[in-house]
Amino acid sequence: MGQLNRRHALLSIAVGSSLVSSGEAVAQGAASTEGREIASGVRRVDYTKRETMIPNYKTVSMRDHIYQPGASTSGGSMPNDMVCHMLDGELTVDTGSGDNVYRKGDVWSCAKGLPERSKNTGNTVAIMRIIDLLPA
Repeated sequence: MGQLNRRHALLSIAVGSSLVSSGEAVAQGAASTEGREIASGVRRVDYTKRETMIPNYKTVSMRDHIYQPGASTSGGSMPNDMVCHMLDGELTVDTGSGDNVYRKGDVWSCAKGLPERSKNTGNTVAIMRIIDLLPA
């Protein structure tokens, strides 16, 4: 029994050190079959919602939009302020000031009322994580 515990400890150290030495932390995205379809080739996966300590906002919520290659959304306007992060892939986003290309790791913000148009211009699935800032 003692040898088994040592083996587990050594294996844990080896795995842990390989993760640390890679120097890269990756957020887990949703599978492309989760959530509900909001446009052809685009799915929305809703996560958690909580009260916030940020003045002027009552709650924050988090969701992913998963775009298949070539898929796009063309909504009306942003329903609230939000912060977006590209978990994977590439999106071209027009929020009223022209097209901006966002790639894996990029972060940006959008204000309530701006237009909302996004298209996956890459060759792989694109995952945009959205943190919604919801007023009181």
